[in-house]
Amino acid sequence: METEPALVVLGRVVGVHGLRGQVRVRYFGDGPDNLLSIEDVWLAESPEGAGAETWGVRACGTGRGGEVRLALEGVETREQAQDLRGRYVLAQAGVLPPLPDGEYYWHELIGCRVEDTAGRAIGTVREILETGAHDVLAIEAEDGRRHLVPTAEHFLREVDVPGRRLVVELVPGLIDGD
Repeated sequence: METEPALVVLGRVVGVHGLRGQVRVRYFGDGPDNLLSIEDVWLAESPEGAGAETWGVRACGTGRGGEVRLALEGVETREQAQDLRGRYVLAQAGVLPPLPDGEYYWHELIGCRVEDTAGRAIGTVREILETGAHDVLAIEAEDGRRHLVPTAEHFLREVDVPGRRLVVELVPGLIDGD
C-alpha cells in the first residue's frame, strides 16, 4: 500500500517576470490558491522531486491566466530566475487546506488502484489530465495499456483514499476490449 507523498506538485516554472528575479509558475489544479498562500516551496527537476531544493517565498501574486508569480528568497536577478525555468514547484502535502467532502487533491488519487463496479481490476492511476469539462484519470493496466476515464460522477462511483482504491462505472467502449 502506498502512503501519501511528503511533497506534492503544485505547478511548474514556465518563465520569468521583470528584472528582480520573479518566476512565473503555471499552476496545476483548479486554481492558484495553494500557491498564493504558501510560505515555502521546493523546486525539483521532476514531479517525483528529483533534486528538490527548498525556497522561501518572499511575495506572490497572480499573473497571466493560469499562472502565479513568485518572488523567492535568494533569487534577485532575472538571470537567477531564468535558471529555474522548467523546475516543478512542490509543497508539503500537510500544508494544503482540507477540501470539502467529495473533492480530492490529485496527489490523493495518483497511485490508487482502479476497479470496475463488478470488482474487476482495471489498473493504477498514473496521472490526471485537465481537459476543461472534467479531469480524466490516466490508468495504466497490468499489460501496460493506458485507459482514460473521466472523473465525472457518472463514471467515478467510489473514492476510498485511505484504502487507495477507486471504483469506476464502465460503459461499452470506454475501455478497449469492452
